[in-house]
Amino acid sequence: MVVKRNCFAVFAMASFALLWMMTGCYSKVKSGKKVFHYNEFTGIASLDPAFAKNQSTMWPAHQLFNTLVEIDDSLHIVPSLAKRWVISDDRLTFTFYLRDDVFFHDDPAFPDNKGRKLTAKDVEYSLARITDKQTASPGAWVFNRKVDSLQPFRAIDDTTFQLKLLRPYNPILGILSMQYCSIVAKEAVEKYGTDFRRHPVGSGPFQFVAWEEGQALVLKKNDNYFEKDSAGNRLPYLDGIKVTFYDSKATEFLLLRQKQLDFMNEIEDSFKDEILTKRGTLRKDWEGKIELQVNPYLNIEYLGILIDSTNALVKNSPLRLKKIRQAINYGFDRQKMTLYLRNSLGTPAESGFVPMGLPSFDTSAVKGYHYDPDKSRRLLAEAGFQDGKNLPVIKLLTIAIYAEMANFIAHQLDELGITVQVETVQKSLLLEMTSNSTALFFRGSWIADYPDAENYLSVFYSKNPAPPNYTRYKNPRFDALFEKALMEESDSLRYKLYQQADQLMINDAPVVPLWYDKVVRLVQTSIKGFQPNALNLLELRKTRIEIP
Repeated sequence: MVVKRNCFAVFAMASFALLWMMTGCYSKVKSGKKVFHYNEFTGIASLDPAFAKNQSTMWPAHQLFNTLVEIDDSLHIVPSLAKRWVISDDRLTFTFYLRDDVFFHDDPAFPDNKGRKLTAKDVEYSLARITDKQTASPGAWVFNRKVDSLQPFRAIDDTTFQLKLLRPYNPILGILSMQYCSIVAKEAVEKYGTDFRRHPVGSGPFQFVAWEEGQALVLKKNDNYFEKDSAGNRLPYLDGIKVTFYDSKATEFLLLRQKQLDFMNEIEDSFKDEILTKRGTLRKDWEGKIELQVNPYLNIEYLGILIDSTNALVKNSPLRLKKIRQAINYGFDRQKMTLYLRNSLGTPAESGFVPMGLPSFDTSAVKGYHYDPDKSRRLLAEAGFQDGKNLPVIKLLTIAIYAEMANFIAHQLDELGITVQVETVQKSLLLEMTSNSTALFFRGSWIADYPDAENYLSVFYSKNPAPPNYTRYKNPRFDALFEKALMEESDSLRYKLYQQADQLMINDAPVVPLWYDKVVRLVQTSIKGFQPNALNLLELRKTRIEIP
């Protein structure tokens, strides 16, 4: 056994060295290999899809694994591992008919290192694994109070899988498209144990090669991938993917300029004015050198306010008062902030929490907050703090890249008598504090996992823990509207219920919406077939590299 492990270790090291040389120094021309390079400056915590709770982990999970269904560019649910599905008349049972030509990646977890065929038993195992307390998946909440308590997931035969719900729940197909619901092989999870996080085995278009944490992640093309293009060519077109982990956006930008990266996601404040006009277009000296991609993004940036009245932090804070929270919402100019700090790459969030891009979004149905300093002053006075007199200092926690935005808001609020002290902390600490309810006022964002307003409103459903209910908002009227919407078959009626729930929550002001986001990418002109999408998933199956 020792010899086998050592042989595999040598093989893995050799593979890594080969791929590293192949992808190092951006040697596409010399090697002839078409390897897509990007940088993940926040790092990657895990390659286990059960822990794909943020974008940095969702991106590689999407390359390595498949789900039953997926979201297309038009935000429709389309087949993936499941060819089709049937919904029972009572809308409680979903029967999925699977493809029979999908294989897991070749790996020592299988006999003779050959990946076996994926079956309905794998689907049953993978979804049950998410809800297993021993897995401790942060995605366990996606099935909370939704699926049958006795036998929610069942393989009928090798190609037929059945899911049973407790009650009708329209967004369930969207849930199943999430990276949390990726299908894994039981043998691989058991073989690698906790190390499955760094040795993933899936059925996706790319296969794991090596991951040196903090240095690089290398994936290679899955030659046995089941999908083909319209001409019958097997996907993907790329030979591999290399991810680096430079923790500076400035370094990332430099590497992009040197053509050592194929694209860059988001443009940091320190250099955005060098590239973009205030109206969000490329400056003249960048035209033809780089491609700017801008697309609606199902993400809202906001400030969250902990309002759990049983929490000692809240009992002693002026933020416990709704009028103070509303005064903050009226007290700064979102239009100016978006223009000058975002170069118009975003839309001021002056409606609800549900962002632009979703069919239920309607600015006439959900009225939010706009800049109205006089109204803010009136609310302050009504709360007992005329001109901010005797109002305690309020601390706002944020991460470094949003410090300028936080300071802008703090400066405008200070003019009204609301003193906000901005404190920057590490992202991991902020996530920990918001999860355990020790952050009173904090910067946050919510990226859609699937294209339904339910995904956003679930953030305020009182029966949900943190995550996703970081503010610990609790309103029985909101809960009733939310639950009624989930039972409603008619899209138009369901959208009205979503809007009513959104308006009710916005009036209570447990959050301060900032802007509805946009996907912003800088892409090398040699990259083709690389299209942005509203979920900002990294879609590389049909991406090509044109080598001069």
